[in-house]
Amino acid sequence: MVSRIVVIGAGMAGARLARQLAPSATTRPFAVTVLGEEPHAPYNRVLLAEVLAGRYGPDVIALPPVPGGPGTVRRGVRAERIDRGTRTVHCADGSAVPYDRLVLATGSNPVLPPLRGIAGRLPDGVHPFRTLDDCLALAAAVRAGTRAVVVGGGLLGVSAARALAERGADVVVTHQGPDLMDRHLDPAAGALVRRHLEELGVEVHTECRARGLRHVGGRVTGVELADGFVLGAECVVLACGVRPRTGLAADAGLRVRQGIVVDDELRTSDPYVHAIGDCAEHAGTVYGLATPALEQADVLASLLAADAAAGGAGAPAVIPAAGAVTAADARPQPATSTGTGTGTGTGTGGGITAAPAEDSLHGTPAHPSPPSPAGPARARYTGTRALTRLTLGGTGSFDVAAFGEPSPQPGDDVVQLADATRGAYRKVIVRNDRLVGGVLLGDLATVGDLARTWEGDEALPPTPLLHLLTHDGGS
Repeated sequence: MVSRIVVIGAGMAGARLARQLAPSATTRPFAVTVLGEEPHAPYNRVLLAEVLAGRYGPDVIALPPVPGGPGTVRRGVRAERIDRGTRTVHCADGSAVPYDRLVLATGSNPVLPPLRGIAGRLPDGVHPFRTLDDCLALAAAVRAGTRAVVVGGGLLGVSAARALAERGADVVVTHQGPDLMDRHLDPAAGALVRRHLEELGVEVHTECRARGLRHVGGRVTGVELADGFVLGAECVVLACGVRPRTGLAADAGLRVRQGIVVDDELRTSDPYVHAIGDCAEHAGTVYGLATPALEQADVLASLLAADAAAGGAGAPAVIPAAGAVTAADARPQPATSTGTGTGTGTGTGGGITAAPAEDSLHGTPAHPSPPSPAGPARARYTGTRALTRLTLGGTGSFDVAAFGEPSPQPGDDVVQLADATRGAYRKVIVRNDRLVGGVLLGDLATVGDLARTWEGDEALPPTPLLHLLTHDGGS
């Protein structure tokens, strides 16, 4: 018996899951359908800044194709409604897609700040920076000398500013925080990122809030700051973070908080529905980074394969009747989500065993808990210790990596090396003989060893702490 797996979302997480399931169709009885809202084949969102800078074409960032027939990945198809009673996804093109298991990989939307001058639609010349279409529209709008303002100096805003500068635009960055990338970096590292951008000709304003957009005839002409000063602009990029796309799940009555709430098996409050990637909230965390999304896809693929092996059709070990309402389904469901997220990044870690997740709002298990099939221990997703990494390529390339806590607490040991001439900076934070955080800019030769040490959460060896930041044992 073939199990119908429908994945809503053809981003990195959804495509990874589909590739994991599709190659073994002869041994794993799955019929996989991916519904992708974008017209493009699945692509690597982490590399969009490279496309904007002109270093890569859109074809270069395409992900490996999902095996299967022409209907496996349906491009340009938007899912509008989930009927959990009949286990059917209804799409904007009028089609209805039945499922045995549904996977929500709906990703996230860019946050549009509450700026004056945005009344229902963005003026011409104002661009979010989230999708390949956003990227291509920006590339078409920018030429040498174009006055471009980037609103937001986080990881995504810094990437966009660098790429626009490489295209020859006159770029200004406005950022509310005291330092660039202050969510991930300490002030010293943020200052080096600022210096790097300024050396490329980018004008940077921190502790500076954008209040509104000026436009004439529906086309943007400037960005008004909180102090009343207006930055002239022919092009504005909104890089103010992302928010999980949870509307489809909330409308279907699934539990939504910051993201779509899932347990260690990536199940939502409906045992037939899973969520992975930027839209998923696991143990109170929405990651918004690439590696956690891919790890979640891998764990879910393993779980679906195990269920298929046990039940023959990839179904839960205990199957309620179609349309039945479980105890978890009957609980009140929040209808909206709050903002969260970051830009791109990578990560390390992720465990495979844990106790069932508890619903802290109700004090009861978040999902019905059917007995697991006998045999080897089932995979579990227990979280990812995420390493944020940004590579600003091209001439004068500049690499940034950060993990854990960027700032020390009282009593922590801090080891720091700085080379102002080369623009290199390395810092780690040690607490009770454990590595709890680090920031590296410029030379990232030690980042792999540091990230593994941090992810393993093991006691550090009794060697001078300087050894952590050098290639030669501290000599």
